[in-house]
Amino acid sequence: MDSPNLDLNKRYSYADYHTWMDDVRRELHDGLIKLMTPAPSRQHQRVLSNLNGLFWFFLRKKKCEVYQAPSDVRFPKDRKSLEDKQVYTVLQPDLYVVCDLTKLDDRGCLGAPDLVIEIVSPKNSKRDVKDKFDIYQQHGVREYWIVNPSDENVTVFVLDDNSKFQFVGMYAGNDKIPVNIFNGDLKIDLTEVFV
Repeated sequence: MDSPNLDLNKRYSYADYHTWMDDVRRELHDGLIKLMTPAPSRQHQRVLSNLNGLFWFFLRKKKCEVYQAPSDVRFPKDRKSLEDKQVYTVLQPDLYVVCDLTKLDDRGCLGAPDLVIEIVSPKNSKRDVKDKFDIYQQHGVREYWIVNPSDENVTVFVLDDNSKFQFVGMYAGNDKIPVNIFNGDLKIDLTEVFV
């Protein structure tokens, strides 16, 4: 089914989303369509590739796995709402790490990843800094990074015991970011990210 006339004010489920057979990149935020930029900048792609490589190298013989966009992460309301027609929030994080491999299937991830990284651009910064921040917090993503390639910095948040993101720090220059979900066993050297 083609999707040239989708109603941006209508609420859709993942079952609907999965039938749209076009090249338009979009996400669902509580059933509402959010259009994405067609192709990220070269700078965005370089930063994403560098981060993916660093995580992949660390995880290659461990139980966690790393994925990059486009890959659907479906956020069900609860453990009873796992069917496609009951899932109304579907995001495509730039990069995510999953340690509970039962959440993974051929369509992506069902449930909260352990870590999500979003790379912002001037066109999507509000969505990543506010809208996605709220969704990731609500659904229990343990660690959230917001990467700003223009300013070459990374802001890190970690979920606390009250299911609220707490600011850990902003990193730049030659900082090494300890990955909290791995208790600091992995440190991401920003000189290998912003090159």
